[in-house]
Amino acid sequence: MKINVSRTMSTQHPDNAFQPFFAENSIIGGDDEITEAYYSFSHLKVKEQLWDIEGKEVDNFVIKKLFAKYESFFQNMQLGKDIFLTPRVPNPEVEKSEAKLLLETLESIPRSYDIASMFYGKNVVPPIFELYLPMTTNSSSIIRIAEYYKKYVVGKSSASLFPGDIKIQEWCGEFLPEKIRVTPLLETKESMLNAPSIVSDYVKSQGVDDYYRVWLARSDPALNYGSFPTIILLKITLQRLASVCSDLYPPVGLQV
Repeated sequence: MKINVSRTMSTQHPDNAFQPFFAENSIIGGDDEITEAYYSFSHLKVKEQLWDIEGKEVDNFVIKKLFAKYESFFQNMQLGKDIFLTPRVPNPEVEKSEAKLLLETLESIPRSYDIASMFYGKNVVPPIFELYLPMTTNSSSIIRIAEYYKKYVVGKSSASLFPGDIKIQEWCGEFLPEKIRVTPLLETKESMLNAPSIVSDYVKSQGVDDYYRVWLARSDPALNYGSFPTIILLKITLQRLASVCSDLYPPVGLQV
């Protein structure tokens, strides 16, 4: 099967030099970000939109609103197959006050699947099947999220709430997809140099047999270590990763 991995990603940072044409106010609101995602896909031809839940308020009904507002476009460009929307979630190990947002995001993935199933019919693919975890420093952080999703989001579907009652999946429907990908965002030299260990542990734990992605930050390391040292650091990291996984697609941040 041909693997379709995005080559470009819009990071949804509201730091435009001028107020965007689609924004109603100087502060970009939730509905503006829906329009921004559509504009990135349709006009800029970006293949992946980051849905940034880390440190900001976003619309949890983004899939439903995109389909409702831009039905014709998304009927021709299937979300999850031709173009992608990937949440960046808070890291509970670092952002304690935002930790529950991670769980809310995981719980919303099956709901997004149900919406896509109604929109696309039998040819549905998961519209959201991958998450980015910022400030990843070890493999346990990303394995933990993948396992939580399987055991507590999907896993509850076979449970009953009291003896003799129907299963939750009979009550609320199936919980799909059955598993998700969790991609680490590596932002320090220590985590980047440890990338082969992080990747190999996750790949073995989750039985990944097709491809894997690792997001290597660039702008923050450049601020911390300097531009040229960051370039060398990225090259060393990529070289080390190549020895671990041949089918590796590492997004690299743009330094601006």
